[in-house]
Amino acid sequence: MSGATFLGGDRVELRTVEADDLDFLRETTNHPDVRRNLGSSTPTNGHAEREWFERMSADDDAQFLVWADDERVGTVGLHDFRPGWGLAETGYFFHPDHWGNGYATEALELVCGYGFRERRLNKVAARTFAFNEASGRVLEKVGFSQEGTHRNEAFERGEHVDLLYWGLLVDEFDD
Repeated sequence: MSGATFLGGDRVELRTVEADDLDFLRETTNHPDVRRNLGSSTPTNGHAEREWFERMSADDDAQFLVWADDERVGTVGLHDFRPGWGLAETGYFFHPDHWGNGYATEALELVCGYGFRERRLNKVAARTFAFNEASGRVLEKVGFSQEGTHRNEAFERGEHVDLLYWGLLVDEFDD
């Protein structure tokens, strides 16, 4: 059974993550194109996905399944909340079958709006690999600014790569 709709946009819905979503998440995180952008070098099995689900359900993170056209297309969330600072980090990934449709941009706008309006955030941060230009474009469309580069910060597919740091302040957000 699909999760309850928590936030709705023009083309996407952000729904709660439920146990029956775990197969979709496992399939997507193991997809070679997605793994590369997540920096994941180990396979995720059903047990590992279930453990993530149990941890996520017990902490303060706000993780959502993104639905469009009556099917699961990806996930977006806010994590690593620092309430005293008014800060959280966002993360998202989408199944490659649904790349290029604008779903990530709309989902990110929804989750940022939620963070600013309902969680009293002052800033939402994000990180991307420098080679992930598509994710950088999504962040820029939502209003994020690139704030810095950590040179050779990560190791992905046999080479060290730069990690880009992004930020969006509440007064820069235009929803």
